[in-house]
Amino acid sequence: MDNTILLYMLVGFVAQMIDGALGMAYGVSSNTFLLSIGVPPAAASASVHLAEVATTGISGFSHWKLGNIDWKLVKKLAIPGVLGGISGAYLLTSIDGNLLKPYISIYLLIMGVIILIKAFNGKHEPKETKHISILGVIGGFFDAIGGGGWGPIVTTTLVARGKNPRFAIGSVNFSEFFVTFAESVTFVLTLSFLGYWQIILGLLIGGAIAAPMAAVIARKLPVRALMFMVGTLIVGLSIRTIWLSLG
Repeated sequence: MDNTILLYMLVGFVAQMIDGALGMAYGVSSNTFLLSIGVPPAAASASVHLAEVATTGISGFSHWKLGNIDWKLVKKLAIPGVLGGISGAYLLTSIDGNLLKPYISIYLLIMGVIILIKAFNGKHEPKETKHISILGVIGGFFDAIGGGGWGPIVTTTLVARGKNPRFAIGSVNFSEFFVTFAESVTFVLTLSFLGYWQIILGLLIGGAIAAPMAAVIARKLPVRALMFMVGTLIVGLSIRTIWLSLG
């Protein structure tokens, strides 16, 4: 097998382990790598999302089989997320999504700090999370624009509002399949990127291997441990994005 594909498989595996276990960062981590080696933003986002159609499907199925799904959340997230994703994917063909990343990162940094505070205090009192459908639209839109963002925006906000990390992660991952599929169809209709088949194949294979393993991790880890991991990850990614934007 081509060594280049093996590299993309490794990226896909690591990214899906993070995403499936913590409910975020597949797109962020894999898209960051693709951009760093010179893949154009629209092609990078399209490649990531085409690979994610398979990985999110496997991940969502795994979370469903392990009982990690809150169906009320899924109903409120899936369709709005699809609408937001289609809009973002269409606009990405003419707008530089990197311009929006610093502003998204500031919001995520605040959410990450809130999660860490809750984890340190040992309090995890569920609250009624309002405007979940609006959250789905925003998450889907920025996911397409930035090549990743559905998990960081949606999962982070839900956990910060007191949702059990296990069910927030499982429900967001399950809903992500529909969002990613809709974005991928939009990209296919508006872009030509057949030259990037190695990227798509590598990310897909690596992610598919990792998806069932990551779902088990999300089920086994205690709530506070998941909150620490989610909070630390999102704070780190946000600070990095803000720092690079200022440089």
